[in-house]
Amino acid sequence: MATRRAVVTGASSGIGEAAARALRTSGWEVVAVARRADRLAQLEAETGAVAFAADLTSDADVEALTEFLAGSGPLHALVHVAGGARGTERVEDGRVEDWQWMFDVNVLSAQRLVAALLPQLRQAAASDGHADTLFVTSTAAFTPYQGGSGYNAAKAAEGMLAHVLRLELNGEPIRVVEVAPGMVHTPEFTLNRLGGDSLAADRVYEGVENPLTADDVADVIAYALNAPGHVNLDLVTMRPVAQSAQHLLARGPLRPRGVESS
Repeated sequence: MATRRAVVTGASSGIGEAAARALRTSGWEVVAVARRADRLAQLEAETGAVAFAADLTSDADVEALTEFLAGSGPLHALVHVAGGARGTERVEDGRVEDWQWMFDVNVLSAQRLVAALLPQLRQAAASDGHADTLFVTSTAAFTPYQGGSGYNAAKAAEGMLAHVLRLELNGEPIRVVEVAPGMVHTPEFTLNRLGGDSLAADRVYEGVENPLTADDVADVIAYALNAPGHVNLDLVTMRPVAQSAQHLLARGPLRPRGVESS
């Protein structure tokens, strides 16, 4: 079988970049997609992933990406990582433009990509046995929390898109995987959500022992795609040990109760 090829969105930083690197390490061809061409060029030089700059909220850019992929080889996997959060306001205080942006980048971009790329994924499945769609959502998709309403709503919608897609593709050899991380410490996610306030962003992770990293999530993505073609990981929920639930986060060292440290 020919080398498998994946398109990875959000590949200029964080989980998307780490996923592109992890898939390249495990032998995949990768088309790395994001808006920031300079970051993608560096990734291309370091890993051999093919850079393609695109804004996934733009129909024209998605069409250009679709045409590029169709003309450059088979497509075995869509790995949709691009997304993000803006704001922590109460529902009554939320800004419509922030909610609109979150739905555009998390939900509508996913629908655009599925609609555009599913024909190519079907072709690859027909010739090579199976194809994959994988969506990185969040524990925010199914656990509400104060200040998270817009992001909760957007990620819940993206998660439902994946669940419905799995039902609609029943009978086809195309896997639909959702990876839902909890707290992940990446350079940009919380900083962007809080409007560039670096001190406030640092406080989110303060005292938390070993929050997840982008590489942790990328390892799970690579595992899901490299699993035997008949194995579908419908939903992988992953959190750091320090985060037992969305609202229950340990700050300080983790240590067994009733046992003295040596």
